[in-house]
Amino acid sequence: MNSIVHFDQLSREGQLDLVEQVARKVLGKWGLPEDSELKLLSLSENATFRVDTGRLDRAVVMRVHRPGYHSRDAVRTELAWMAALQEEADILTPQAIPTLSGDYVVEVEGDGHLIEDRFVDLFGFIEGAEPEKVRLKDSFQDLGRLTARLHEHAKTWQRPVYFERLIWDFDGCLGDRPNWGDWREAPGLDERSLDLLEEASETIRARLEAFGKGSDRYGLIHSDLRLANLLEKGTDIRVIDFDDCGSGWFLYDLASAISFIETRPDVPELVASWLSGYSEVTDLSQAERSEIPTFIMLRRMTLLAWIGSHPTADMAVEQGVEFANGTVELARAYLSDPQSLIKRKT
Repeated sequence: MNSIVHFDQLSREGQLDLVEQVARKVLGKWGLPEDSELKLLSLSENATFRVDTGRLDRAVVMRVHRPGYHSRDAVRTELAWMAALQEEADILTPQAIPTLSGDYVVEVEGDGHLIEDRFVDLFGFIEGAEPEKVRLKDSFQDLGRLTARLHEHAKTWQRPVYFERLIWDFDGCLGDRPNWGDWREAPGLDERSLDLLEEASETIRARLEAFGKGSDRYGLIHSDLRLANLLEKGTDIRVIDFDDCGSGWFLYDLASAISFIETRPDVPELVASWLSGYSEVTDLSQAERSEIPTFIMLRRMTLLAWIGSHPTADMAVEQGVEFANGTVELARAYLSDPQSLIKRKT
């Protein structure tokens, strides 16, 4: 009897071979030829391929989902919101393509070679590039403006009856049911660091309980809305990668905008630029503005959990133990003076 080898135990070549097999199994569902050219775009949480057939006016993108992260209804909800954002709010997003039978999500069942079931969906290929870093402040202002429009739509969107998404409240980030695992298992944390971060976590919990989940500040969010998930082409800006969207505080999207760069000295200026763009669309209360450092710390520790649970991911390898060290320093500053996280240096 062959022993079971899980996906994370495979080499990168083995993982790529497996997800490509999954992709080829379902090409026919969309009427795509089995010998279509598959070009890997990304292999991280999910696998995405550009599919070229020679028979279409433009390429398409196939996404092979990671196992066990979303249900079918959760994926359907993601696709429905992206469609609604483009149709109702003029926010350009990837648009799913139905199969020949009208389904938007296809399930590939596990077998002796493919251990776990996986969902697959298909999108039109979007051309564009991440905003240039040379105009970072302007890009953050654009990002803030776009995020506000997305939040305004989320507040009024008529959710489908099958609505199901992740929950990014305290428990979903750092508490009893964390979506990305336990931050305590991240590499590079010693006993003193763990104690300090425990204190930061409890402070975050208390402040968020006091902050509350009113509909003016909590709802459907992208949850990873940073420049890397924008594509620019000419004057058009498209929002991509809704894989982690779910219920959470709107300010979590501000914290997500500075993911992995929270300790940079220009963060106060970037936050100010984001807020400037956001305020062009809708106002933030003083209570919300005062709590921005809490959300920055919440997101940073959630990313720490992600690194601990994804040790082979490119970003996790790149960050290494330095991310833990930076998180500890950020927590120390947060506990001493929360506003120091976004205070302009003089």
